[in-house]
Amino acid sequence: MANTSYRIAPGDWNRGGATVIDAGVNFCIFSRHAERLELLLFEHDDSPEPFQVISLHPDKHRTFFFWHVLVLDLPEGVYYNWRVHGPSDTPGTGSRIDPGKALLDPWATTVSDRLWSREAACRPGDNVARAMRSMVQADDYDWEADVPLYIPLHESIIYEMHIGGFTRHPSSGVEYPGSYAGVIEKIPHLQRLGITHVELMPVMAFDPEDLPPKTASLGLSNYWGYSTHSFYAPHPRYAVQPARVRDEFRDMVKALHRAGIGVILDVVFNHTSEGGPFGPTISFKGLGNEIFYHLDFSDLTRYRDYTGCGNTVNCNHPMVSRFLVDALRYWVEEMHVDGFRFDLASAMARGEDGRPLYHAPMLWHTELSPFLSRTHIIAEAWDAAGLYQLGDFPGLRWAEWNGRYRDVIRAFVRGDAGLVSEVATRLCGSSDLYASRGRLPWNSINFVTCHDGYTLWDLVSYEGKHNLANGEDNRDGHNHNLSANYGVEGPSDDPEIDRLRRRQAKNFIAILMLSQGVPMLHGSDEVLATKQGNNNTYCQDNELSWHDWSLAEPNADMLAFVQGMIRLRRRHPALCRPRFLTGRSGPEGKLPDVSWHGVELDAAPWEDHAACHLAFTLAGVGPEESPLHIVMNMSPEAQAFALPALAGRQWHLAVDTFDAQGVFEPGVQPGIDSARLEVQGRCVVVLESRPV
Repeated sequence: MANTSYRIAPGDWNRGGATVIDAGVNFCIFSRHAERLELLLFEHDDSPEPFQVISLHPDKHRTFFFWHVLVLDLPEGVYYNWRVHGPSDTPGTGSRIDPGKALLDPWATTVSDRLWSREAACRPGDNVARAMRSMVQADDYDWEADVPLYIPLHESIIYEMHIGGFTRHPSSGVEYPGSYAGVIEKIPHLQRLGITHVELMPVMAFDPEDLPPKTASLGLSNYWGYSTHSFYAPHPRYAVQPARVRDEFRDMVKALHRAGIGVILDVVFNHTSEGGPFGPTISFKGLGNEIFYHLDFSDLTRYRDYTGCGNTVNCNHPMVSRFLVDALRYWVEEMHVDGFRFDLASAMARGEDGRPLYHAPMLWHTELSPFLSRTHIIAEAWDAAGLYQLGDFPGLRWAEWNGRYRDVIRAFVRGDAGLVSEVATRLCGSSDLYASRGRLPWNSINFVTCHDGYTLWDLVSYEGKHNLANGEDNRDGHNHNLSANYGVEGPSDDPEIDRLRRRQAKNFIAILMLSQGVPMLHGSDEVLATKQGNNNTYCQDNELSWHDWSLAEPNADMLAFVQGMIRLRRRHPALCRPRFLTGRSGPEGKLPDVSWHGVELDAAPWEDHAACHLAFTLAGVGPEESPLHIVMNMSPEAQAFALPALAGRQWHLAVDTFDAQGVFEPGVQPGIDSARLEVQGRCVVVLESRPV
């Protein structure tokens, strides 16, 4: 192919990217201020030089701001990128065109970063030999009748996980550690847990070299992946064969669907890996910097940064919002994903002047798109510049990571007093945030831990963060963790401290599974993984972050407890109602949907600012579902709680976090004969009612 020169025709501007057709390959890209473009064709992803450079001129190859060319008879498997010629830093335009930079196609569905050097893309000069490249690839994947699942959100249990870290630990025992294929081998673990969806930390292709200089100097890498450069392409480093990355991702999705598990992608539409003015030129900067990013109107060489990452995507520009919504459609229609979680989603609500828009087009396009109508959409409802929109996302379909749930439940379990009223509100789906807007309990994604912060075990083992390994002098990561160590900072050989920590970890899981809304587990919490107090492991692609499969044996009690609580939730529709609880009395002889209590019946300690306990009774949704009585005693002392009497029925012990067994399955649940039940301190108890 080195001596081959392919003929060209003007091509078509109707579809971005490289499209294989009968006559060859049609290339189309967008650049408003370009005066001339060059298409660079490479035989392989590591070819040092292009075998053909095709020049595009505006009289033949430009329609509006789209540049296009048909390369006749060009085969699949060729790699390519672009050079753009035109004005750079012209006053009043915001353009950053650099003809020395080889640019990725924003519509590329398969990319290679085999030769990538971030440093070469940051400094002046030619980087063609060290640039990322896109691949020409037709699409003939056999889905074997697979379609995206539709599991209603109120029936969902989400498991947040990292594709690479899930199987990269030596204990995983998979054939291809750290890969999409590795996840397939571990699907039985997910099935045994009982979750309904995996929420995958970023899998859209990202730059592992995007790090602060001091962190990079330690030999670390961008592990989490919140540094996207290609919105249509799966990350190539999770593939066994990078050229087949798209199909390997699909193989994983298909296998998860066969197991009844949906796939939600963590999407980073708020910023890109190109960073600020001194960051690399990868694609958007060189093609349409003035369109794709928020720029300071008073000085268009400066970026507005609402993300803490150097730039902010200008999501509500018409061209950009169309590009991003089309990307979502692609992942649903062509990759069969079931939902999206949007990182720092409030940045997507900012208009071109940076101010929040009440009717942000990007958010409404996502809400109302007919192509996404059966797709879950979840917002991290804040950004890094102070815009906090929890409860304020538009329409009905936007669910939100509920940061207030996290904080209140953490404080309550820790033993903070005076929170009982708000705890009840959070347990009931946060109606204060959603009901007045016509939204529902499933708009609240409830969580206690996630990738961004402590693991569950560290939450009960550390009072302060320990992030020195990140190279940022412990300045990075959250300071407001609402954690406790119960006597010793970090590891302890005191059996009393260990037992209390385990009980508190179980209390968190129990409360999460007993709350209205949608529970989300942080992957590896089910085996009590630790990150040694590091609450910001974004750069730790090592055993500190990876799922340690050997923990399942010493922490078998915790794993069994998580599985048992998920089974309890899934057999009780009363715990995942699609509408808010009312507390109103039911028809004669029937319980209200919820009744609140304290130590005494119907005496919830709403006004007791020293109280650290709460009890409540949930009626079954239908005649076949038994009522539940739940007691949460987060005070250090045991207390005797009155139990409601139900005619013709007896209470049976389903959950007791103080007991070594933890969860008792139907058929072997001990009966409760007394009118009062002593509940140990820092303990959650759940009773199920059975006919006498």
